[in-house]
Amino acid sequence: MKKIIAVAAMTAALAMPAAAEVVGVNPSAKVDEATGIRVPAGFKSTVFADGVGFARHMAVSESGWLYVALMRPQDGFGAVALKDTDGDGKADERKYFAQGLTGTGMGIEGGKLYYGTNTSILRWDVPTDGAPVGEAEVVVSGMEDRSQHAAKPFTFDGAGHIYVNIGAPSNACMEKMRTKGSPGMDPCPILEEFGGIWRFDLSKAGQSQADGMRYATGVRNAMALDWNSAADSLYLAQHGRDQLQSFFPDLYDAEASANLPAEEFHRVGEGADMGWPYGYVDPSNDGRVLMPEYGGDGKMTTDRGQMPMIAFPGHWAPNDMIFVKGDKLPMGYKNGALIAFHGSWNRAPLPQAGYRVVFVPMDGQGELAGDWVTFADGFPGMEVVKSPRDAKHRPTGLAEGPDGAIYISSLMSGGRIYRVTYESN
Repeated sequence: MKKIIAVAAMTAALAMPAAAEVVGVNPSAKVDEATGIRVPAGFKSTVFADGVGFARHMAVSESGWLYVALMRPQDGFGAVALKDTDGDGKADERKYFAQGLTGTGMGIEGGKLYYGTNTSILRWDVPTDGAPVGEAEVVVSGMEDRSQHAAKPFTFDGAGHIYVNIGAPSNACMEKMRTKGSPGMDPCPILEEFGGIWRFDLSKAGQSQADGMRYATGVRNAMALDWNSAADSLYLAQHGRDQLQSFFPDLYDAEASANLPAEEFHRVGEGADMGWPYGYVDPSNDGRVLMPEYGGDGKMTTDRGQMPMIAFPGHWAPNDMIFVKGDKLPMGYKNGALIAFHGSWNRAPLPQAGYRVVFVPMDGQGELAGDWVTFADGFPGMEVVKSPRDAKHRPTGLAEGPDGAIYISSLMSGGRIYRVTYESN
């Protein structure tokens, strides 16, 4: 595990082969002038749509319509449907829907288009053409929105269930939120209703959170989660805690606070505990490190919470994840995971980092099949990012089309959707 974590945390491995068929972005390559990003050799990026709004997660129908959730209203609507009808790689049809709503989660399952607001999961029939019409059916409602980590991304297991992230409205479950010197609460009462993944039955409408099952706990906030159908298992990448130096300057300097804790990639079984708020992962340390709010000194460990499969660099902020299901990409991509990191604010005063999509090669059993590589970068439009507000674009959502195209959303500069296709060897 220590070897895997150490390799995963190396940001220099941008072009290292992860498998015979998978290589990442060439760090000496120039960005595409038309799109401003870089993708691996053999792939091509295009701007599918610009000015779509505050784009978050996405889903693609079998007919090729791309549905995008918007976290802020665009002319009063909280989602947009896009389609390329003439085959030039750019959307020429655009239809807004979900009037009066805003959200992050978007997915298709069983002929239904699902949409996650901060407090509910809604659905419409997937239209044969264009955007859904009429009032959405309520699957789950009444989930609390306490501002922090309120988005409700989700995924499906293909067996009639939806899994919803209910993030913790907290940094480290302190008695006084984000207050220097305030101890952590033990046990953390927030975990009763937040900080985990809840499972709901898709056959039922009008559910509340109490009707669901807390499938996993100890998750500060998992914006990036997906069901790996090959391994028949849930996976997630969660956002680590903030402000280690701010609250504990005697234990953490600016560099340590910028790089810790690692962003954790987990396989999640029923009843799993990812360990928040009691511990975090430091790639240089064996085991989970005890949080300083709970008496840790930066080195002490705790047995509360499972270890991740990969520990990515700190404060990259994983914001979406999909497993490649189709056969249109090179063989090494099948069953692997794409993760969008949209960057954070918490590496300051050091430069920010992330702002890329990475690929994690995996086998048919859901185990790692090589080292992760960078699949797309260049989004910020600058080499040094001092603040996320300065970035031109931030990769936020991911989707795979029936033709094998990979869509990447950005919520910056008016909102953009990129389309990445495999062209040749």
